[in-house]
Amino acid sequence: MQDLCSRVLTEGGVYTVLASGDVDGIDSELAVLQVLSIKEKEAYEGALRMKKAGLLARPKDKLAMFKSGYIKLESALAKDSGNVEYHFLRLMIQEHAPKVVHYDKDRERDSQDVIRSFSKLSPALQKAILDYCKHSKLLYAKELNG
Repeated sequence: MQDLCSRVLTEGGVYTVLASGDVDGIDSELAVLQVLSIKEKEAYEGALRMKKAGLLARPKDKLAMFKSGYIKLESALAKDSGNVEYHFLRLMIQEHAPKVVHYDKDRERDSQDVIRSFSKLSPALQKAILDYCKHSKLLYAKELNG
Protein backbone atom coordinates (compact mmCIF):
# COMPACT_ATOMS: atom_id res chain seq x y z
CA MET A 1 0.00 0.00 0.00
CA GLN A 2 2.77 2.42 0.96
CA ASP A 3 4.64 1.77 -2.31
CA LEU A 4 1.44 2.22 -4.32
CA CYS A 5 0.62 5.53 -2.63
CA SER A 6 4.17 6.77 -3.08
CA ARG A 7 4.07 5.86 -6.78
CA VAL A 8 0.70 7.59 -7.24
CA LEU A 9 2.06 10.75 -5.64
CA THR A 10 5.23 10.91 -7.72
CA GLU A 11 3.74 9.68 -10.98
CA GLY A 12 1.06 12.26 -11.30
CA GLY A 13 -0.92 13.09 -8.20
CA VAL A 14 1.02 15.98 -6.72
CA TYR A 15 2.21 17.34 -10.05
CA THR A 16 -1.15 16.94 -11.75
CA VAL A 17 -2.87 18.78 -8.92
CA LEU A 18 -0.23 21.52 -8.84
CA ALA A 19 -0.76 22.06 -12.57
CA SER A 20 -4.56 22.00 -12.35
CA GLY A 21 -4.98 24.64 -9.66
CA ASP A 22 -8.04 22.85 -8.28
CA VAL A 23 -8.61 23.52 -4.56
CA ASP A 24 -10.58 20.29 -4.08
CA GLY A 25 -7.81 18.33 -5.78
CA ILE A 26 -5.19 19.97 -3.58
CA ASP A 27 -7.23 19.18 -0.46
CA SER A 28 -7.63 15.59 -1.61
CA GLU A 29 -3.89 15.21 -2.22
CA LEU A 30 -3.12 16.78 1.17
CA ALA A 31 -5.47 14.25 2.80
CA VAL A 32 -3.64 11.38 1.10
CA LEU A 33 -0.33 12.77 2.34
CA GLN A 34 -1.59 12.89 5.93
CA VAL A 35 -1.76 9.10 6.13
CA LEU A 36 1.56 8.44 4.41
CA SER A 37 5.04 8.21 5.82
CA ILE A 38 7.18 9.05 2.81
CA LYS A 39 10.40 11.00 2.67
CA GLU A 40 8.91 13.65 0.36
CA LYS A 41 5.80 14.28 2.47
CA GLU A 42 6.90 17.62 3.95
CA ALA A 43 8.05 19.03 0.60
CA TYR A 44 4.87 17.92 -1.18
CA GLU A 45 2.68 19.39 1.56
CA GLY A 46 4.57 22.65 1.43
CA ALA A 47 4.25 23.03 -2.33
CA LEU A 48 0.57 22.09 -2.28
CA ARG A 49 -0.18 24.57 0.51
CA MET A 50 1.61 27.40 -1.30
CA LYS A 51 -0.25 26.60 -4.52
CA LYS A 52 -3.54 26.51 -2.60
CA ALA A 53 -2.76 29.92 -1.10
CA GLY A 54 -3.02 31.50 -4.53
CA LEU A 55 -6.49 30.03 -4.99
CA LEU A 56 -8.04 31.30 -1.76
CA ALA A 57 -10.22 34.40 -1.68
CA ARG A 58 -9.29 36.22 1.54
CA PRO A 59 -5.83 37.85 1.71
CA LYS A 60 -5.42 36.80 5.35
CA ASP A 61 -6.13 33.16 4.46
CA LYS A 62 -3.80 33.35 1.45
CA LEU A 63 -0.91 34.62 3.55
CA ALA A 64 -1.42 32.09 6.36
CA MET A 65 -1.61 29.19 3.91
CA PHE A 66 1.43 30.40 1.97
CA LYS A 67 3.49 30.78 5.16
CA SER A 68 2.60 27.30 6.39
CA GLY A 69 3.61 25.84 3.03
CA TYR A 70 6.79 27.90 2.94
CA ILE A 71 7.86 26.56 6.33
CA LYS A 72 7.29 22.95 5.24
CA LEU A 73 9.04 23.21 1.88
CA GLU A 74 12.02 25.16 3.19
CA SER A 75 12.31 22.74 6.12
CA ALA A 76 12.44 19.80 3.70
CA LEU A 77 15.10 21.61 1.68
CA ALA A 78 17.15 22.32 4.81
CA LYS A 79 17.07 18.62 5.72
CA ASP A 80 17.98 17.43 2.20
CA SER A 81 19.42 20.30 0.19
CA GLY A 82 20.69 17.92 -2.48
CA ASN A 83 17.22 16.67 -3.38
CA VAL A 84 16.60 18.03 -6.88
CA GLU A 85 12.88 17.28 -6.69
CA TYR A 86 12.57 19.70 -3.77
CA HIS A 87 14.37 22.36 -5.80
CA PHE A 88 11.98 21.70 -8.67
CA LEU A 89 8.96 22.08 -6.36
CA ARG A 90 10.36 25.36 -5.04
CA LEU A 91 11.06 26.60 -8.56
CA MET A 92 7.48 25.87 -9.61
CA ILE A 93 6.15 27.90 -6.69
CA GLN A 94 8.68 30.72 -7.05
CA GLU A 95 7.92 31.25 -10.71
CA HIS A 96 4.25 31.86 -9.92
CA ALA A 97 4.35 33.39 -6.44
CA PRO A 98 3.13 36.98 -6.23
CA LYS A 99 5.89 39.56 -5.85
CA VAL A 100 4.47 40.69 -2.52
CA VAL A 101 5.64 37.48 -0.78
CA HIS A 102 9.24 37.97 -1.96
CA TYR A 103 9.67 34.27 -2.72
CA ASP A 104 11.89 34.33 -5.77
CA LYS A 105 15.50 34.45 -4.59
CA ASP A 106 16.45 30.88 -5.56
CA ARG A 107 14.82 30.61 -8.98
CA GLU A 108 18.00 30.73 -11.02
CA ARG A 109 19.91 28.29 -8.80
CA ASP A 110 16.97 25.88 -8.62
CA SER A 111 16.53 25.88 -12.40
CA GLN A 112 20.25 25.18 -12.88
CA ASP A 113 20.07 22.30 -10.36
CA VAL A 114 17.17 20.77 -12.28
CA ILE A 115 18.91 21.18 -15.64
CA ARG A 116 22.18 19.74 -14.35
CA SER A 117 20.53 16.69 -12.72
CA PHE A 118 17.72 16.01 -15.18
CA SER A 119 19.22 12.91 -16.79
CA LYS A 120 19.68 11.24 -13.37
CA LEU A 121 16.08 11.74 -12.23
CA SER A 122 13.31 9.14 -12.30
CA PRO A 123 11.26 8.91 -15.50
CA ALA A 124 8.16 10.10 -13.62
CA LEU A 125 9.93 13.21 -12.35
CA GLN A 126 11.46 13.84 -15.78
CA LYS A 127 7.97 13.75 -17.28
CA ALA A 128 6.66 16.21 -14.64
CA ILE A 129 9.55 18.57 -15.40
CA LEU A 130 9.06 18.33 -19.16
CA ASP A 131 5.34 19.02 -18.71
CA TYR A 132 6.17 22.03 -16.55
CA CYS A 133 8.60 23.43 -19.15
CA LYS A 134 5.59 24.50 -21.23
CA HIS A 135 4.73 27.04 -18.50
CA SER A 136 8.19 27.99 -17.29
CA LYS A 137 10.29 31.04 -18.05
CA LEU A 138 13.42 29.35 -16.70
CA LEU A 139 13.23 25.72 -17.83
CA TYR A 140 13.20 24.72 -21.48
CA ALA A 141 12.83 21.18 -22.78
CA LYS A 142 15.66 21.68 -25.28
CA GLU A 143 18.07 22.42 -22.39
CA LEU A 144 17.05 19.24 -20.62
CA ASN A 145 17.31 16.90 -23.57
CA GLY A 146 20.82 17.86 -24.49
